[in-house]
Amino acid sequence: MYRVLYRKWRPQTFDDVVGQEHITSTLAHEIESGKVSHAYLFTGSRGTGKTTCAKIFAKAVNCPHTHNGNPCNECSVCKGIDDGSILDVIEIDAASNNGVDNIRDLRDEANYTPVHTKYRVYIIDEVHMLSIGAFNALLKTLEEPPEHVKFVLATTEVHKLPATILSRCQRFDFHRITPETISSRLKYVADEEKIELDDDAALLIARIADGAMRDALSILDRCAGINEHVTAETVGNASGLAGKDHLFEIVKNINANNPSEVLSLIDRLHRESCDMERLCFELINHYRNLMLIKTVKDPQKLIVCTDHDLELYKKQADETNLYKILNCISALEEASAILKNSSSKRTEMELTAVKMTIPGISGDNTALMSRIENLEKLIQSGKTIPVSTVESRPAQEEKPAPEKETVSPAVSEEKAENPSPSQSDNNNDEDTLFNQWGEVLSLLDVSDKPLTGILGTSSAYIRGDFILIKCDNPVFSQFIRQNNHSMAIRKAIFDVTGRKYRLGIYKSGENENKKNDPLADLINKING
Repeated sequence: MYRVLYRKWRPQTFDDVVGQEHITSTLAHEIESGKVSHAYLFTGSRGTGKTTCAKIFAKAVNCPHTHNGNPCNECSVCKGIDDGSILDVIEIDAASNNGVDNIRDLRDEANYTPVHTKYRVYIIDEVHMLSIGAFNALLKTLEEPPEHVKFVLATTEVHKLPATILSRCQRFDFHRITPETISSRLKYVADEEKIELDDDAALLIARIADGAMRDALSILDRCAGINEHVTAETVGNASGLAGKDHLFEIVKNINANNPSEVLSLIDRLHRESCDMERLCFELINHYRNLMLIKTVKDPQKLIVCTDHDLELYKKQADETNLYKILNCISALEEASAILKNSSSKRTEMELTAVKMTIPGISGDNTALMSRIENLEKLIQSGKTIPVSTVESRPAQEEKPAPEKETVSPAVSEEKAENPSPSQSDNNNDEDTLFNQWGEVLSLLDVSDKPLTGILGTSSAYIRGDFILIKCDNPVFSQFIRQNNHSMAIRKAIFDVTGRKYRLGIYKSGENENKKNDPLADLINKING
């Protein structure tokens, strides 16, 4: 029967354990000198060797032929512990045996002397899963166990253990194994298994494993199932590093301040059943990689990706500034917390995408610094800076009263697809509320979903042969100037009313000149 690599190559002696020499050497010396504690606590991240060392320890304290603190693995005791025929070594999963009754049974069994070995060894894995009552039941036995009993507790979350448990154990912290050490071990295993493993593939597996030897061997096992010659490309395909083109495309359009395309990409991913929380996490990691490239001399050691993707990251990092990257990470981290309890995860993700695409909307310091850096680059180039090039943030003022609002209709049929924001007289015709606007939005929800999200709280008015749209969303004016969106609105209006209308924007004329961005005033001073 085939055995997976991480089980087949599980270390059998302390000398076989890699990357934890500070622990294995201490345990071997204690066993050799006979100064063995009654309770040990092994803590560290997954796959670093906690349970493996506990099993080696159980054999070593009972083996009659130890060598330098290591079990011989040849005697009947070692073989019996390995194959499970000797029941004096008990391994307990605290995740499924976490009650008071389980610990009481353990406490009662501990009073019996071992049958085949010198010590009865209890290995309690994931000990942090025990209930408070179970911890209390364990305290007395853990502090003063019978002479023939040893405890080894293992956990990945040591902070969840009571201080009363910690103070009764000899604690060992297992470190994440370095990529170089994992890579070397993988090359050894691959040679023994007759697997052709490239050096760059071994190092990529080691970085993906994030310090866990078990994870690294599992990835190697998966890659070997695809092809006996394991390359970096094979590792990328097997571990899910490939197929991240949509992330580069989203970030490209965010850098280009193109909210329409970003929302269209999110819509496509949503239709393909992409989880929005997962997308948010992937974007955070993507921007983290861009941040590292902008700030670290040798980012390849900190970024888990193929060489091809690293070049794409470097190219994309050159196209944006650090403040923009930090602003996007902050926005995504905030969204990540909200998404867990959001009733509409897609809407929250779209809202975050718009904030990142138009940083002028945000009052965050990193967004402001990003705009200032762009302004400095234009000043250094010696160009005259038009105010329209600055991403302005709407001033926090009260909304004007309805009687002060003026209308901004398109002036001709040819311009209907790209409505002009210029003001016109408010007394040309009487404005009438367009009561069928809700039906129009229902049709747009099918034909143009990104636009529907922008128009969520909008209303519309009729003036002559114009439909005037009132929308407080600052992104709307950019969307309506794009032919595909304006045509979608006109078609939906025609389907509902059976009549062709021209489009206009219903907005405040008096207050428009008051909503100046502080950066716009700065530009005017620079231009003199």
